[in-house]
Amino acid sequence: MFGLENKNPRILVIGDLMIDHYIWAKCDRISPEAPVQVAEIKDESNRLGGACNVGHNLISLGANVSMCGVIGDDDTGKWLVKNLDLINIDVQNIFIQNNRPTTKKTRVIVSNQQVLRVDKEDKSPISEEISKEIFTSLENKISDFDCIILSDYNKGVLNSILTQKIIKLAKSENKLILCDPKGNSFEKYKGATILTPNKSEAQIATQIAIKDDNALTSALKILKKDCDLTIPLITLSEDGIALLDKKNKLIKIPTIAKEVYDVTGAGDTVIAALGFALSGGLDIYQSCEFANAAAAVVVGKVGSATATHTEIIQHLHSCSCTDSADKILSKTSLLTVMQSLKNKKIIFTNGCFDILHRGHISYLQKAKKMGDILIVGLNSDASVKKLKGKNRPINTQDDRAYVLSALECVDFVIIFDEDTPENLVSLISPDVLVKGKDYEGKEIAGTKYAKETKLIDFVDGKSTTNILNKAKLI
Repeated sequence: MFGLENKNPRILVIGDLMIDHYIWAKCDRISPEAPVQVAEIKDESNRLGGACNVGHNLISLGANVSMCGVIGDDDTGKWLVKNLDLINIDVQNIFIQNNRPTTKKTRVIVSNQQVLRVDKEDKSPISEEISKEIFTSLENKISDFDCIILSDYNKGVLNSILTQKIIKLAKSENKLILCDPKGNSFEKYKGATILTPNKSEAQIATQIAIKDDNALTSALKILKKDCDLTIPLITLSEDGIALLDKKNKLIKIPTIAKEVYDVTGAGDTVIAALGFALSGGLDIYQSCEFANAAAAVVVGKVGSATATHTEIIQHLHSCSCTDSADKILSKTSLLTVMQSLKNKKIIFTNGCFDILHRGHISYLQKAKKMGDILIVGLNSDASVKKLKGKNRPINTQDDRAYVLSALECVDFVIIFDEDTPENLVSLISPDVLVKGKDYEGKEIAGTKYAKETKLIDFVDGKSTTNILNKAKLI
């Protein structure tokens, strides 16, 4: 759908490195010492958090990632570097500052619900010496990257001076620079390509109560002007992403999250997906759609999480019933979808489906029952004319595709121009190729690319030709 599966952009993530520590507990009694729940620990786990979670999301999408930040000389910092290295994130630009703990957030989870968080951290600015080391290490490397992401959790790494120096360095090399901001003022991010504040953060920074689209537009305009942004953007949680187009018109790109279990790290996923998609050549609108889908995947999980291309595609497919047009694929998007359906039994059939009737519906329903996913190849208008004559089709290919895609039994529709679907079947390699019983004893195009071929009986007397002949008598 997005064509990003084979992209491997080089992305540098700079920011606050931390560990998300999870305690999974059971609570079924109150302490006799105080009116508080007693948490009985069942399991514990560490996950990469903060800027590290941004990097982890990028790795899940296929990027080449380098991490830059500061840790303490402690076991937490050692665990963090080791586990970044294990997932192939470059750790050469991570610096140790003595007498400073590595940030660790401990969350207590009971019945998939977070009930308590305990933070171990030092939020004071990193030393001037470490700031200089960071910038010096980046000066000669910035040209190696397609995109730079600043993941600011207000833990002391991205101070105003260092942030501005990094942004100016990135701009001098014409690099994309995305910032996930924190704080009451966004001045230190001035000159970035994109900021990704959420609604609450944007309200604080712009001093505008975002209650409607007019206020939202005003806030975006202030962000664009005051921060000298290429693209002003505000994330709206379950309402998606808002941005201004080149004419300062408000554009809202919605998202669909089927179930929300935990919003932890959703902002990390959004900025990672945006950076990946923009680096992969998508425009800002497509990139926002991609980021929305990625975020919808991670909020359906518990704790800091990541999204893969397969999960994103499956999410979009599961939501495609909201718009029949989403089921109509190009050949490029078909290849992307096929990667997400490797564990599904694929059924393929094809036809003109000019005037949809009971016979068609019965045929397609029977076909769907043979597997998990039914893909319908639809003859284009030009192809139908060759097969049926100059007066056909009655309905255009776009209309026929839309009507087919509205059927619950049809998962995807793809239009083809050739006389037969041979090339299309070769791309899909279906588990079952389905045709009508009238093909019994005849050569069926694409059979060699399918695991098996099955024939289905037609409903007697039901055909487009009969409908047209009857219409002539009226």
